[in-house]
Amino acid sequence: MKKRWMGCLALFAAALIAANPARAAWPERPITLIVPYTPGTGIDQVARQLSVRLPERLGQAVIVENVAGASGNIGSERVARADPDGYTLLVQVNTLVMNRSLYKTLPYDPVKDFTPVALTSFGTLLLVTNPKVQQAETLQQMLDDAKAQPGALTYATPGVGTPHHLAMALLQQKTGVELLHVPFKGTSGAVTDLLGGRLDYMFLPVHVALPHIQSGRLKALATGSDERLPQLPDVPTLAEAGVDTGNIDMWYGVLAPQGTPAEIVERLNASINEALESPEIAKAFEAQGMVPATSTPAAFAERVATDADRWAEVVRTGNITAD
Repeated sequence: MKKRWMGCLALFAAALIAANPARAAWPERPITLIVPYTPGTGIDQVARQLSVRLPERLGQAVIVENVAGASGNIGSERVARADPDGYTLLVQVNTLVMNRSLYKTLPYDPVKDFTPVALTSFGTLLLVTNPKVQQAETLQQMLDDAKAQPGALTYATPGVGTPHHLAMALLQQKTGVELLHVPFKGTSGAVTDLLGGRLDYMFLPVHVALPHIQSGRLKALATGSDERLPQLPDVPTLAEAGVDTGNIDMWYGVLAPQGTPAEIVERLNASINEALESPEIAKAFEAQGMVPATSTPAAFAERVATDADRWAEVVRTGNITAD
């Protein structure tokens, strides 16, 4: 009888493992981090740093695959449609949730089709101007100039619906000013025209703007974070400058397909949080204008949902579409 009972238990355990292979001994094979943009971006840097440090914690290789196109939607959809077994993960920036409102015909839901795993970092946006073109010394002077000549002043972005674009849209909505949007296909062309005096303003990531600020070719009017940057202690935050936009930092993080087992999500979260304590990661992130940050899966999920609603309101108010 005892042998028969033990045999039944073994069969039951085998059936559970067959029904839930991801739970059996995860991970049993390499894990893929999908980066939905080209190599060299901040998101790519996050993935590659994790791919170096996670194998020692998970016991398997971690591969980075760049699947660029359609403002990150091609790679993101691939992960949304992947098996929820912990072997295919997405490394994304908050553009993911912005796209939920910008694209009316997305084949996946940027919020509902993912399980947030771990926050990895924040990236600050700086409001900058070309001091040879615009003589605004403060954000208030910029706003006064914009109110005096609606639609005459210009601002550049790397494209419609990017964090740079929605940050400026939010600023305009909060202050009632109107600037002319000049979208580019990428950051480099926009920066070139800004430096060349053909454009007036732009929100730029700190690591892109800082060298030009230090050389005097650009002037920073405000930072979008909650606190002043240590690299630019004299530059006020948007709140200190009198504009209540709230924090407009970009967040970066890792997400899994919806339905990924909680125990896998928790193990990934713990491993990523531990990896982010590395001084080498902090140094690598700093070169991309990012600061390491951690959270629980639940806290990251709350941030994702809140951010989606926040930017949806900006998109709706500004009648912005990327379709």
